[in-house]
Amino acid sequence: MRNNYCLIMAGGSGTRFWPRSRTKKPKQYLNIFGDQSLIQATVQRFAQFMSEENIFIVSAKTQQEVLEEQVANLPKENLIYEPVGKNTLPAIGLAALFVAEKDPEGILIVSPSDHLIQNDPLFIQTIESAALIADKTNGIVTIGITPKYPATGYGYVQTNEEVSLGQTIKSYSVQKFVEKPNHAVASGYLQQGGFFWNSGIFVFKVSVFLESVKNFAPALYADLLRIKAAIGTDQFETALDEIYRQVTSISIDYGILEKAENVFLVQGDFVWNDLGSWEEVYKYDQKDENQNAVRGEAILLDTKNSYVYAPDSLVAVVGLEDVIVVQEGNTILVCKRDKAEEIKQVVGEIARRKLDQFL
Repeated sequence: MRNNYCLIMAGGSGTRFWPRSRTKKPKQYLNIFGDQSLIQATVQRFAQFMSEENIFIVSAKTQQEVLEEQVANLPKENLIYEPVGKNTLPAIGLAALFVAEKDPEGILIVSPSDHLIQNDPLFIQTIESAALIADKTNGIVTIGITPKYPATGYGYVQTNEEVSLGQTIKSYSVQKFVEKPNHAVASGYLQQGGFFWNSGIFVFKVSVFLESVKNFAPALYADLLRIKAAIGTDQFETALDEIYRQVTSISIDYGILEKAENVFLVQGDFVWNDLGSWEEVYKYDQKDENQNAVRGEAILLDTKNSYVYAPDSLVAVVGLEDVIVVQEGNTILVCKRDKAEEIKQVVGEIARRKLDQFL
């Protein structure tokens, strides 16, 4: 099989993890569950079955300092910085240029940097199955998570017939990608079967991906060729800044996956969560006898089902249930657990008031 490469997407801002997630150190750089940050855990996971020289990261220029500090084991030339965020398709396209310089026929695994993944052996087996399919079919492969409940916050992938090419994990051809559904529609998906959560993990040959960009996003492809011509020259930074800023912002889902026909899905049964909010962190964190998850010093009286993060101060919570309390520096968040998705509105209000010191 061809060489495997990994591209870790690390440019997100993580606004729903305020106040811990800030502009210069967003969610992927935080130690949420242990001693490693989410991005460090992601790098380590892929380093179990490929050389660190084959691991690339695309991130925001504003995150350069913290990224280089946290992944000092990776070659600096593998760290690629967008001048401005343009969604997943341009970001993957930009990084694919650098991978193609090393190995145009290599298998590229695209992964988010900030998801919770457990059961590494099963994860690796799943990725290897996807790489085998990508190699044999010249197709684009996504990892679909077996749904546990009718989630409304994820996109879904509907599958067709099963595919058997010697891989060890169940795999299918893809019928279509579908938008985030309401609860009734999601419940119907689970009853019908054949639907999976869209994990945002993709596997394909670099050459197949770039050919797909050429076919389905020709304007972006032309811009990538212009950027490619400047790689390795003194003009690269200037050319990247000028060209990249004017490309259309679009996801790989809209730009390619919904249009391509050679798309496959490998079933993901490892533990997975996209950690989209503090509520998701609470669900996966260790809890005491009152179902409270605590990081740091806290006194909890008559308090249940709550998440408290306070490593630098003492927090006391009395007579409350189902709350999130996060203390970070000179900021404190207090929120009902079922309102965790609305924290990003707080960040918007901080920006509106121009209180930049809290961002």
